[in-house]
Amino acid sequence: MQTVRVSILFFDEVEVLDVCGPFEVFSVAARVARRADRDRPPVFVVSTVAVGATTTVLARGGLPITTAYTLDTAPEADIVLVPGGVTRAVEADEALIAWLRARSATTPTIASVCTGALVLATAGLLDGRTATTHWEDLDELRTRFPSVQVDPDARYIDHGDIATSAGVSAGIDLALHLVARFATPELASSTARQMDYPWAGEAANAGRTD
Repeated sequence: MQTVRVSILFFDEVEVLDVCGPFEVFSVAARVARRADRDRPPVFVVSTVAVGATTTVLARGGLPITTAYTLDTAPEADIVLVPGGVTRAVEADEALIAWLRARSATTPTIASVCTGALVLATAGLLDGRTATTHWEDLDELRTRFPSVQVDPDARYIDHGDIATSAGVSAGIDLALHLVARFATPELASSTARQMDYPWAGEAANAGRTD
């Protein structure tokens, strides 16, 4: 099993659990796998990437977070995850939108949590796709992006190259699903157990995967 590279984006007013939930899933998965075989390379390596000129962002609730990279220095990844929060500024960030479009050509999976779906839709990555987002923002996604087929019931939806999840804690479910897909279902279950997170695998999802 090759190492899976994950890049998680951070920006001012990002929802804390949107970024920290998936970060915890991928980092715990790497630790659990390493415990079983200490000689193996890491299964997941997570890079934290700030949207903007500096590596420091101020998350919702006033939590300051310092990342390892900016968009200009971010390494290539197998999974790019776009979280939610207050996304109007990042939706209008032309450099970010161009970066996502470029990365979509080389990244196996671009995923969103919560209102991160609005950022993906702005980049045109959800055109003609079924997607989901936080329940409060379903109507906005439908109204602003009529080419997107909005599923109000899905916990997450995975098309392979593009994945979206519902709000906040749903990002943990999507990340566990991606651990199962990129690694093994057994590692996903062990990760959820280590996190003491009640995850029922794909049965927890009301949506679908392609």
